[in-house]
Amino acid sequence: MDTIIVAFIFSLTAGLSTGLGSLVAFFIKDFKHKHLSLLMGFSAGVLIQISFMELFFSSVIETGFLNANIAFFLGIATIAVIEFLIPHEYKEEHLTETEKKNKRLMKTGLLVSVGIVIHNFPEGILTLFGTMKDPHLGLVLLIAIALHNIPEGISVSTPIYYATKNRKKAFLWSLFSGITEPIGALVGFFVLYPFITPFVLNLALAFVAGIMVFISFDEL
Repeated sequence: MDTIIVAFIFSLTAGLSTGLGSLVAFFIKDFKHKHLSLLMGFSAGVLIQISFMELFFSSVIETGFLNANIAFFLGIATIAVIEFLIPHEYKEEHLTETEKKNKRLMKTGLLVSVGIVIHNFPEGILTLFGTMKDPHLGLVLLIAIALHNIPEGISVSTPIYYATKNRKKAFLWSLFSGITEPIGALVGFFVLYPFITPFVLNLALAFVAGIMVFISFDEL
């Protein structure tokens, strides 16, 4: 099978694994706050670990400490602006405590989804280029990315399900957040392949690391 086709299959599989994590929403019947806290805490821990130990650390090695930190804090600033622009109050004076909590959870799920959308895009490019260089490397990347996409799917679907009690909506939002991975691979092949360098790609990884760390601490 052509290496490029294998690369796209790997990228698509890695992206769809986010939807696999969201299937947790289909098995939730009477979800309690302590279960939500456990899942959100677990997801936050995974996202922070990935952001620092995989994305940021790799960027520091490849681009240098200063460049990686600039990209990292630009990521934090970008998602902070997005978070600021999303209404916080929702006219809360007219809402019950339950409604306020549900609005907050819905916003959390959508923000995490935005972060993962941006996060998965360069991962799709990374999977594509890694597989084109060495299919065995691509397989390792697929497994590693899929393993951390599953809890990311949980981190999107859990708050959205808890806010809406709508399993389909929780699943679709989570699936949507993962679909940008194969899109990233397509863009990488047709648009960026002649121009992108390892330096630029690693700066992008530090940028999305900043986004995910902000979301983990501020929203989860």
